This record gives sequence, structure tokens and C-alpha cells, in this order.
Amino acid sequence: MISSESKDPYLCNIVPSPELPERQYKSNPFRQVFAILLSLCLGLFLVDAVFSFLDDSLVLFFDRHSVSMFREIISILATLMALGIYVLIGLTPMVPKRLFLPIPLFYLVATLALYPFAIYCYSRMHQVAWAISGCQVILGLWLFFRAQNGIKFRWALVSTGSLGVRNFSWGNLIKFVLTNIFVLLPAVIIYICVCSALAVDHFSDGFMALRPGGFTVQVRKYVRNDGKVIELFPMSHIADENFYEQVSQTFPTNSIILMEGVTDDHNLLTNKISYKRMAKSLGLAEQHEKFKPIQGVMVRADVDVDQFSPETIDLLNLIMLIHAQGMNPENLRKLIQYSPSPQIEDQLFDDLLRKRNEHLLEEIQSHLPQTRNIMVPWGVAHMPGIAKGIEKSGFQLDETENYTVIRFPHF
Repeated sequence: MISSESKDPYLCNIVPSPELPERQYKSNPFRQVFAILLSLCLGLFLVDAVFSFLDDSLVLFFDRHSVSMFREIISILATLMALGIYVLIGLTPMVPKRLFLPIPLFYLVATLALYPFAIYCYSRMHQVAWAISGCQVILGLWLFFRAQNGIKFRWALVSTGSLGVRNFSWGNLIKFVLTNIFVLLPAVIIYICVCSALAVDHFSDGFMALRPGGFTVQVRKYVRNDGKVIELFPMSHIADENFYEQVSQTFPTNSIILMEGVTDDHNLLTNKISYKRMAKSLGLAEQHEKFKPIQGVMVRADVDVDQFSPETIDLLNLIMLIHAQGMNPENLRKLIQYSPSPQIEDQLFDDLLRKRNEHLLEEIQSHLPQTRNIMVPWGVAHMPGIAKGIEKSGFQLDETENYTVIRFPHF
């Protein structure tokens, strides 16, 4: 019987050493390269977190964009690296999921989380972005310390011993593919569809809705104590032909129809505004071709292009040039060289919506003494502002009716 205290060197050699697997892993060049790759991913994620938080802090508190360009470059690289690591998680069990699955999931969740805030809290997006980048810093530090097994630093950040044993597993790949196809992808699609429906309803003030069967609009009838009636018909530049036919047959004989349509008496637009290409590609009809009211008196109630700012006109010309000719090298060069002012968003809103709505409300007031019924078939984007304007004039909502503008194909 051999004593447990035997010092026989041959017996000592057959006792497994706990450090042997780690030494074997270190001697494997492929595992070493793989560990370095994962370390770069983790390091880049943390660097992206720091730059994102720094940039968002400078923008939020000091309105400075000093590191925005560097932040964008690093974010793109980090996102691409995270996407590559996510694919590797499905291909090989070597990737420690507890450390690296949170990285691509964070980018996905952070992106999706922005949608509701962009819909309901757009004016506070800087605060939201700052909070998300702060969460990224916290997550990055947590993953870093977890990979290091404490508050210390070593390179590589991920040791070969923390990698999985097997290089490939069919079971791992199959579970990865099935999870993405039947769980993750449907969940993301449903989430985006729900957010899109919320956005359409919110920004149109309920005048348009996104449903599983297609886009619908809500026609609203407003009445005043003196018997005057104004009906708002939310329109779309392209739609199903049946929609235009239904609306065209709705107007009363004794009504005045205030038509939308910007004029260009001074030829300031170098390319005609047209939606023909879009309508053809989607199998839809254009409003100006199919919308032909058979009753009522049509009156043009829109502004002329010369009331727009020069910057708005330049942008419209560029957009319609690309729409008319496509994205050829020359148009791409013009698009790259185009440099709008920081106020371009407010200027577009002022020119394309506010000015035109104010002009239309003036037209409504000028035609009210002439008729009992005024029909307003204008774009959906104009409807919230027009509705508020006529409500201030004493009109109250009386009836609503829904129309299908674009019907989704059923497969």
C-alpha cells in the first residue's frame, strides 16, 4: 500500500496540475490570436463609451462638438466590431457569452430605446443620449473588471483560459440561428412597427394611422354655431387610386374646395416637383393625376415659391434634381458639397408648414362668407396646424370618417 506522503517523483508526475490547461491554451497560437481579438473588442467598446460620454457631456452642458468627429469614427468601428463578435458567438463556443453578448445587445437596445424618446421627447434627446452613453460607460467598466477578475490591468484583457474549450459546435450554431430567426428578429420587427405606428399617430395628431392593413387617414368635419362647415381631408401625394376617387365624390355641390399646390411664377425651381418615380415603383397613383373633384368650386389656396427662403429653395432644387436624375456621380458630388446652416430644420418647418398654413387659414376666413361648406384636401402634415387654427375661430369637431390611403399587399 502506498503512503499518501510518498515522495516518489514518478507518482508526482501523474498528478494533474491545475495550471496545465492554462499553459496548454497559451501555447495554442489560434487561441492567443482569438483572445487578442476579443480583447480589442472589449477595449474598443470601453473607448467608445468614454468618447461617447465625453462628447454628449460637452454637447449637453457646453454646446460644444469638439470630439464629435472622433466619437463618430470610434462608434462606427466599435459597432462593426460588436457585430462581428456577435456572429462569432454563433459560430464558435470559444467566445465567453457572459462577457461579450452584452456588447452587441447594448448597441441594439440603445438604438431601439431612442425611438420612443425621439417620438415623445425629441427636445430632450441630448439628455437621453447622455444617459445612454453613461450606461455604456458603466457596462464597459463592469465587463472590463469582470474580464480582469478584479481591479487590475493586464494585457490581453481576455485570457486564453477564459475562452471556451471547443472551437465549433453544431448545437451552439443551431441555437444561435433559431434564436435570431424566431425570437430576436420578430421581436425587433414588432417593436419597430409599434414605434412607427406611434410616430405616425403622434406627429399627425391622429389624422393618419399605421395599421397592419395599410395607412389610413381620418377626415374630420368641423361645424360652427352659425352653421358653417369645414371638412379637413388629409391627403397624400401618392396613394391608392381608389382613395382619390372616393374623396373626389365626397364634396358637396355648393362647396368651395381650397386646393393645395405651391406655385412658381418666377421659375425659381430648376426641376419640377414630381412623385411619378416613387408612385410607379410602389404601384400607386399620383394625387395631381387622379384627384379630380366632380363637384364644388376649386380654388388654389397655396403660396408661391418666392415666399420661401433662398436656403429652402436651394435644398428643394437639390432634392428634386436627385429625384429626377437619380444618384449619379455629379449629383453625389453636389450632395456631398451641400452644407446647410444649423437653422435649416427650423427654416424648412417655417417655409413648408407654418407660412403655408397661415396663408390657408386666411383663405378660409376670406371664403367663409361665400359658402356654407369649405373643403380642405391638404397634406397630412398640415392638418394639426390647420385644425388648431379653425378651432380658434369657433369651429368644433362634429364627425370623423376613416379612409384607407395605401393598402399593404397580402401574401
